[in-house]
Amino acid sequence: MKKALNVWMLAREYRGLAGAGGVQDVVRDLSEAIVRSGSSVRVIMPRYGFMKPEELGFTRLDISFEVDMNYTEEERREEVSFWTNRMDGVEILLIEAWRFAEKNDIYTYTAEDEALNPDNKRGTGHYDYFAMNILHQKASLCLALATDSRPDIIHCQDGHTASVPAMMREIEGFRQFFVPVSAVVTIHNAGVGYHQEVADLHFAKANTGLPQHVIYSSLLHGAFDPFLAGAAYCPVNTVSENYARELQETELDAMTGWLGHALLERGITLQGITNGINPSEFDPRRPDDLGIPAAFDPSTGDLAGKEQCKAYLIRLLSAEKGEDEPRFNTRQEQYKGVTLFGGLDAAARNQPLVTVVGRFSDQKGLDIFAQALEGPLSAAGDFSVTVIGSGKRELENYFAYIADLPAFKGRFAYLSGYSSSLANLVYAAGDFFVMPSRYEPCGLTDFIAQLMGNLPVVRATGGLVKVKDGFNGFSFVEPDSHALALTLRRAIDLFLSDPQQIRKMQKDAFENIFKNHTWDVVVRKYLDLYREAMKTGVN
Repeated sequence: MKKALNVWMLAREYRGLAGAGGVQDVVRDLSEAIVRSGSSVRVIMPRYGFMKPEELGFTRLDISFEVDMNYTEEERREEVSFWTNRMDGVEILLIEAWRFAEKNDIYTYTAEDEALNPDNKRGTGHYDYFAMNILHQKASLCLALATDSRPDIIHCQDGHTASVPAMMREIEGFRQFFVPVSAVVTIHNAGVGYHQEVADLHFAKANTGLPQHVIYSSLLHGAFDPFLAGAAYCPVNTVSENYARELQETELDAMTGWLGHALLERGITLQGITNGINPSEFDPRRPDDLGIPAAFDPSTGDLAGKEQCKAYLIRLLSAEKGEDEPRFNTRQEQYKGVTLFGGLDAAARNQPLVTVVGRFSDQKGLDIFAQALEGPLSAAGDFSVTVIGSGKRELENYFAYIADLPAFKGRFAYLSGYSSSLANLVYAAGDFFVMPSRYEPCGLTDFIAQLMGNLPVVRATGGLVKVKDGFNGFSFVEPDSHALALTLRRAIDLFLSDPQQIRKMQKDAFENIFKNHTWDVVVRKYLDLYREAMKTGVN
C-alpha cells in the first residue's frame, strides 16, 4: 500500500469561502478527494475583508509573526496571524494581515473601494497584487518554520503561488528547512494577464528575497514570471492534457505570451491532468438540491422531468403575458441583479433549446456565437436560445441587440447578470450548450451541461476535446461563426430527425462522466504527480 501523503495546498480561492472562477472548485474538490483517498490536506489562503471567520466557524490559531516584505529601497516587515477550521476533512488556514483585510474582493476593486478612493477603479486589479501574492507565499513557508511542520508536498495553485518552489530552494533558512519537501505547480490559465508577473525587477528581487540570478532567469518579455521561476524547481501541470500540448506544440501558445515555448526552451515539459467534477453536486435526479422543478435521469432516458424544466423556463421567460405564469421578476430574491431581454413564447417548447451559461470574455468566443445567430442562423426558425451571463460590455450589448431582432421574437431570451438558481434551470432545460472558446484550459460548464442532458457544442480546443463529436456532444475546429453555425445546424437537425440518437448521446455523456471524470478518479493522477515530484524534485 502506498504511503499516505501530507499535502499543503496554497490558493487564493476556495469554494464556499472565497471564489472568483474555476480555481475555487478545483481546490476544494481536489482537497476533499485527497482526504477521501487517505491522505491529509491543509489549505492556506488569505482572509479577505469580506470574509467573517467567526461566522464561518474559524477560530484563532495561537501563533503570529512578522514576514520580510521589502520594497526596492525600504526594508519592511508585515505581521501575520492565522485562523483555523476543518471542513469536510480538510484543514483550512486563513492568513490574517492588513494587506488582505483591506480587500473587499479577491482580485479587483469594488464600487465601495472606488467610493473611498477614486484611484481604485471598480473592476481593476489590486495595485499591490504582487505583494499580496508574495505575502501569502512567505507567510505559508514561515508558518512551516515557526511550527516545525514539513509537508510532503506543497501544491501551488496558479501564478499567485508559483514562486514558492524557487523560494524553498533559494532563500536562506527556507533552503535548509525544506530539503525533504517537494512542490508541484498547477497552471489553471496561462493566458496573457493571468501570470501574475511584475516588470519592476528590482522590486521583484526585494519583495521575493530571491537571488538576482533567479529573477533574471525567470523573465518573459522582460518581466519576472512566477511560472518560469517555479518551473525550474518542480513539476508543472495544467488542467488538461490537450491544453498542455497546445501550449508547447502549437501557435495557440501566442495567447499566453509564448509561456509554453519558454518552458520548453528550458527543457520543461508541461504535464496535463484534466479536471474532474463531483457529479452529485449537479445531479438532476435530486432536483431540490439544484432548485429545478422536476427530477430526470439521462442515464435511463427518463426525461419527462427535463421537459417540465423546459416548460417552466419558457413560462418564466414568456414573451407573452399570462395571469397564472411564474413571470420573471427581478424583485424576487433569486433573480436580483438579473435583467431579462427578449423572451420565449409557447412554440419554443417543441423546439430544441440552445443555451449559454458563463462570463463574456474574449477567451470564451461568445462573439462568434452572436455572429452566427445574426448571420447564418438568423433565417432558421426551428430553434430557440437562452443566454445567461455577463462580462464584456460589448457582448452584453450584442446579446441585448439580438434579443430585439424581429427574426428572434419569442425565440431568444438574454438574462444579463447571474443567478445560480437560474443557471441550473437553464442547464436543465437546455438541449444544446454552446462553448465556442478561442482557448479553454479545461472547461467545467460542459461537464455540468452533460450531467443535465444538455449536449455541448464546442470548439475542439484545450480541455474541450473531451467532448467527442457524435458521442457526448458536437464539435468544430475553426474559431469562426460559419463553422459554429454548421455544427449547430447539424445538432438541431439530428434533434428533429432522430430523437433516439440524441437520447443515446445524453446517456453516453452522463455515464462517461461517472466513469472517467469524477474527482475520485482524477485524484489518483495528482497523487502520482506528487510522488513523482518527491522522487525527482530538485533539492
